[in-house]
Amino acid sequence: MKKAIKLLALGTFLAGTSLYAVSTAACAGCHGQYFEKVAMGKSKVVKDMSEADILIALKGYKDGSYGGAMKGLMKGQVANLSDADMKAIAASIKGGAGVATDRATEHAAGAAVAQASVIDINKNVCLPERLNKEDLGNKKVVTESTLGLRKADLYTEDTVSPNAASFDRPAPGSSTKFERAYVNAPPMIPHSVEGLLPIKQGNNQCLSCHMPDVAKSMGATPIPLSHFTNYRPTTVLKNGELVKEGKKVGIAKGDMGNVSDIKLAKVKKLDHLYQGRFNCSQCHAPQAKIKTAVGNTFKSDGLTDEFKSHSSLADAMNEGVQ
Repeated sequence: MKKAIKLLALGTFLAGTSLYAVSTAACAGCHGQYFEKVAMGKSKVVKDMSEADILIALKGYKDGSYGGAMKGLMKGQVANLSDADMKAIAASIKGGAGVATDRATEHAAGAAVAQASVIDINKNVCLPERLNKEDLGNKKVVTESTLGLRKADLYTEDTVSPNAASFDRPAPGSSTKFERAYVNAPPMIPHSVEGLLPIKQGNNQCLSCHMPDVAKSMGATPIPLSHFTNYRPTTVLKNGELVKEGKKVGIAKGDMGNVSDIKLAKVKKLDHLYQGRFNCSQCHAPQAKIKTAVGNTFKSDGLTDEFKSHSSLADAMNEGVQ
């Protein structure tokens, strides 16, 4: 009986370390497979820390009492860990378990891709050979199998399945920006978002690296000026009336009134992130690794090398306001 209990306990421990390896797979991109790296040039080498110090750091990141430049980022990584989880992680790191080899290899491969200056996501989608072969716009007859993206007739279901997509990317700090699709397009997220979502007003891990005062030191793209500007009209509820930019537009009787004569809101430049912009993933999204169903013939006017990686949105917004 004792032997059975010992085997059961051992199985539980192995299962726990296996789950740990999976849940911290993204750590390999910054900390290394065996936590042997200085993450993003900022952290301590975790494998050289004592088990007690690792546990103190994990708990401190969770309650906000520990950390420097990476404090905000790490808080999101450990937010859902229990004390038992953190204790098991600390023990496993000191035990030399490391991140599963296949996952570490994936992150290493992703990091190698990140050596390019800017990744062209349309490289294989706009090939003239492909576009000429598809050429759906000039076909006199379009069959059911080419009518949609399914590549099957309308009566076939057994061979139809969604395209497989992978969102695996290098960890923050080791990735490379994607080329923008058009001038001032919201840039795609080039790094892994594991542990960073969901974004909330009171817990936005993106700000840890992308706020202008720290972005350069973190090697990140700074949040642009447009995100620190409120272009919306000042709207308040006063004595049962909706007042917009100083003008009553009504709601006392359920009538919103006509606001067409409010031509322009007063632009307000802020010293903090405008909260209408706090949800980064509303506009910025990870880029899937996927084989596209059709070629892309879209070409953006004015997408020079400069605008493939930079924005002039604030200038455009100000020009519109003026």
